Amino acid sequence: MTVTRRVGALQWPGITQQLDSDGYALLSPLLSAEECEDLYSLYVDDRLFRSTIDMSRYNFGRGEYRYFRYPLPGIVSALREALYPPLAEIANDWAKHLRIETRWPDTLGSFTKECHECGQTRPTPLLLRYGVDDYNCLHQDLYGELHFPLQAVLMLSDPDRDFTGGEFVLVEKRPRMQSRPIVLNLARGGGAIFPVRERPRPGSRGYHRTRMRHGVSLVRSGNRMTLGIIFHDAS
Repeated sequence: MTVTRRVGALQWPGITQQLDSDGYALLSPLLSAEECEDLYSLYVDDRLFRSTIDMSRYNFGRGEYRYFRYPLPGIVSALREALYPPLAEIANDWAKHLRIETRWPDTLGSFTKECHECGQTRPTPLLLRYGVDDYNCLHQDLYGELHFPLQAVLMLSDPDRDFTGGEFVLVEKRPRMQSRPIVLNLARGGGAIFPVRERPRPGSRGYHRTRMRHGVSLVRSGNRMTLGIIFHDAS
């Protein structure tokens, strides 16, 4: 089964419900072990990447990540294109809840055109590599004026074999309340969908917006690698 068909076979009503209620949704494995290995092996091929970031240099944490250049590797492009349409439906519902007039296009191609018209032309899908004592500080992936409200992360390493620690962390800042921490253990080939910046949260007087940030806890042993799928391009 192709990646596109796997994405289509996901239980999207359940994913939508979990995003609405919890602010994130776990994904069942979309990648085989072989596909994870293939993506993992791309990290050393300099021709595929436009930029490499040493997190410690910018006080982002510790570890390293690399942004792909266009054209994206086939499986990365297929994941991005297949995930976008159902997420655009969710994003448009969120915009209604938050009384935002933004309407997200139905296809990634149309949205990418909007990004480029705004001067955001650099691709943002990336591989993130962590070793012992590495971590990623809480942050938001905003790369310009235009940003899509949702993004995805897929685990390429095997948590049962390759590393310990390195949990995926979300923190939700709720109005007039203490922040809510969320810690997720992602399965190899699977992952999570989560907000880039904020989400609508139902309350007694309708929906209100809550801010969210994400990061990675300390890796205690081994090596951890993930694929990040961000849908807006960078300026």
